Amino acid sequence: METSSWGLSLVYWLHMLATVVWIGGLAALGLLILPAARKTLDARAYLAFLAALQRRLDPLGWFSLAVLAGTGMIQMGANPNYQGFLAIQGRWAAAILLKHLVFLGMAGVSAYLTWGLMPRLQRIALLQAGMGEKAEAASAQAVDLQRQEAFLLRLNLILGIIVLALTSVARAS
Repeated sequence: METSSWGLSLVYWLHMLATVVWIGGLAALGLLILPAARKTLDARAYLAFLAALQRRLDPLGWFSLAVLAGTGMIQMGANPNYQGFLAIQGRWAAAILLKHLVFLGMAGVSAYLTWGLMPRLQRIALLQAGMGEKAEAASAQAVDLQRQEAFLLRLNLILGIIVLALTSVARAS
């Protein structure tokens, strides 16, 4: 399939924009926003902040992920190094395969954060709003889940950096 140079330029631009939004969002969250929020907000305010942040960032992140997948397929098909699905011949193909595997890992971590960990944190925030033993137990569990969240955000950021490195290897091939 022949893609016009203007069309391919648009695809590259959209791909880079989605990359900046997704990985930039991870970097801002993991390195700046959440550490500062954890230090300045009490547990209930922090969990409320996380819920509000998730409502705003999740749609943007998942849209970026879809744009990355779609534009990446177009770019790959237009690349002269592409020899077909799972045709791993040469440095470019190996780098692209590894990049896609790491990308799938990032998507998996993001899915767990969105639909696994964050709902648990939100339930704990509701329990903490109550009184008594359940609220105290929820506070202890919240700390563990917040540590898990911080670890997974850092992991996703590291995976994103690896994706960028593998992209560089492929482009240099």
